[in-house]
Amino acid sequence: MHSSRKMFSKSPYFFPVHHFLLLLSLNTVLTLATDTISQGQSISGNQTIVSKGGIFELGFFTPGKSNNYYIGIWYKKIPTQTVVWVANREKPVSNPATSELKLAKDGNLVISHSKLPVWSSNTTSPSSSSSISIIATLLDTGNLVLRDQSNSSIILWQSFDHPTDTCLPNGWVGVNKITGEYQSLTSWRNTEDPSPGLFTKTIDPSGIHQLILQWNKSRSYWRSGVWNGKSFTLMPEMDGYNILRSEFVDNNKSRYYSYNFSDGILGRTLMHSSGQAQQWMWFNDEQGWVLVWAEPLSLCDIYSVCGTFGMCDNKDTPVCSCPSGFSPTSMRDWELEDWSSGCSRKTHLQCNDRNSTTGEKDGFLAIPNLLLPADSQPVATTSAEECEVACLNNCSCTAYSHGNGCSIWYGDIKNLKILSEGENRSGTLYLRLAASDLPRTGKRKLIIKIALSATVAIVLLTLMALIWICRRKGQGTSKFPEGPLVSFTYNELRRMTKNFSEKLGGGGFGLVFKGILSNSDFVAVKRLEGVRQGEKEFRNELGTLGRIQHVNLVRLRGFCCEGTEKILVYDYMPMGSLDHHLFQKQSKNLDWKTRYQIILGTARGLAYLHEECRECIIHCDIKPENVLLDTEFCPKLSDFGMAKLIGHDFSRVLTTMRGTIGYLAPEWIEGLPITPKADVYSYGMMLFEIVSVSGRRNSKLAEDGSIRYFPVQAASKLITGEVLSLLDEDLNGSADALELNRVCRVACWCIQDFEADRPSMVEVINVLEGVLELKMPPFPRTLQRLAEEVSIVSYYE
Repeated sequence: MHSSRKMFSKSPYFFPVHHFLLLLSLNTVLTLATDTISQGQSISGNQTIVSKGGIFELGFFTPGKSNNYYIGIWYKKIPTQTVVWVANREKPVSNPATSELKLAKDGNLVISHSKLPVWSSNTTSPSSSSSISIIATLLDTGNLVLRDQSNSSIILWQSFDHPTDTCLPNGWVGVNKITGEYQSLTSWRNTEDPSPGLFTKTIDPSGIHQLILQWNKSRSYWRSGVWNGKSFTLMPEMDGYNILRSEFVDNNKSRYYSYNFSDGILGRTLMHSSGQAQQWMWFNDEQGWVLVWAEPLSLCDIYSVCGTFGMCDNKDTPVCSCPSGFSPTSMRDWELEDWSSGCSRKTHLQCNDRNSTTGEKDGFLAIPNLLLPADSQPVATTSAEECEVACLNNCSCTAYSHGNGCSIWYGDIKNLKILSEGENRSGTLYLRLAASDLPRTGKRKLIIKIALSATVAIVLLTLMALIWICRRKGQGTSKFPEGPLVSFTYNELRRMTKNFSEKLGGGGFGLVFKGILSNSDFVAVKRLEGVRQGEKEFRNELGTLGRIQHVNLVRLRGFCCEGTEKILVYDYMPMGSLDHHLFQKQSKNLDWKTRYQIILGTARGLAYLHEECRECIIHCDIKPENVLLDTEFCPKLSDFGMAKLIGHDFSRVLTTMRGTIGYLAPEWIEGLPITPKADVYSYGMMLFEIVSVSGRRNSKLAEDGSIRYFPVQAASKLITGEVLSLLDEDLNGSADALELNRVCRVACWCIQDFEADRPSMVEVINVLEGVLELKMPPFPRTLQRLAEEVSIVSYYE
């Protein structure tokens, strides 16, 4: 580690000592707001309590652009909200108006949403608690305490014992020797998500009197040095602050570190989401927080700061980037400077199999001036070529290096750090990539030039001329419609799909095949059946559909219209359709968070079709088979607009499709006019399957031969308040009770017999996001009749 004196003079995080003379205290005018919550009292909505001196405030807040709300403590008079403690950091609520923080009669602080408990202080009250009056008080130190109203020395619980990412003056970091509980600082995940991140500041568990920083509570990447009575040995700059008072206590009850500032100075210690431990002070003349020191000084010294396969370079802004052939796993997280998700490959490795498209094997990307990561395996080879072959022949090998011998890395690689050129310990890492992701080097171009002899050049020119002539002939039948669609010839699509050989699925509208474009993008190619429209009408409808763009709709890339062939080209969804995960024993891939994302995303896609398009589009066929999933399980509706393309034959297609009984609204069966509320009904039926199935559909054949219709059971359990019993067993009861209750209420409202009783998809979204509350739905009449029948077969017949 660098000398701290040297760091003090060069680091932008440190400031001349005379700047501290400019520190001014905040005006602590007394406020009329109460600082206390008594037993049986609560706060909700925008209600808050304020500490006696007006320094800290407690209430509901939402971080950044997030839609989630938390109970937190922040500075009252600082213009930029600075949150120093969060209660329900792992269990946010969606609407503070229907949530409350209450001091229950049993002495516990409890956060509830729609009367469902979300968080509790889990206070351990003395045996005589029934005879004492407990109050919750927010102190001017920022500490929220539960104590006996008649004897303030009896503290039953305090927030300083449960810090989040911030340690305030008079707070502590340490361990309770009696309970074994650690008071550690754990970073936020990012600026919009206070849930626990990967980085922790804690006291050394080995017993040494020092502080350490850990990644994932397992790997230490920084230590303060041993406490010498005045400061930590690796942080002597602490001696230069005459305004800072620190102590390290080790007695029979606890071992901890605490600090304080001179009167009137505001400061805080923060475990930042980047993995840096930071000390901040408030400068009144600048009306802002100033970073006084940070450890480690270099972000690249933080273990795995850029996640798997991410590269850290102190000279870049931001410091994290992905190597060639990789992209950020979550772009949204990277925008919030949360790089912990790392980088993912653009193309899967081919291993020893030749790439069917290019005929090439995997190769290696040379990354020079790199601090070689740990955890390598030595291999006995004599040359760099042998080292490369040893890695290439092992499908688990992801990189190698040949400097002082051959080293090989397996699986995900963390802690890739770019060093300055010529810096000691640097080396070259050869990272394995799929052939299609390898940069086209000068050597490769030279080989291609040598291979192209004059004879081959003539042959290629001849072939190009023939292709040009063929395409000129085909231009009369392959015109672009209005919109951003590509017009393909039938022969082009036949080549792209290898003569329509790799079938992805099929339905009433036709078969779907996997194809690949010239730029190596995969696509889904659907050959439509039953299209009776003329070419002009077909192209006009495609022009409308091609302009529809939404994150929850599958993008239409192009089309083919030659003779009787009507073909659509869509983006390829690598995770397949939702029914594959629900009904083919793959539901273990769908945890509750993923299912809720699918439920909400599908609703957004439908709302867009119903209300945001120039012409309202009714999907008419909502079911799990038509909900496709990308690599991050983001749902995308497919087959929208088929009613426009198929025309009058669309009703015939629907009535012959598998699953019609499970999803069609009553108006379909009764021959009534169809409105967007028919999609709402189908969506509600699908929700029951997303929540409860484990390899079965809503209608399940029982041992006695009757059909057990799950929506009947779901509606009954919802009304009796037993929704948790409906959960798919693969979820192991891990669903959020509030979200589950919302979904079940939405589903029951969506499947009401009369379409006027069903909500719109916009209203559905508002309920799922917690903006709108739904009252308990009535038991649908159709389900009521079914509940009284032994079998539902006669009903559908």
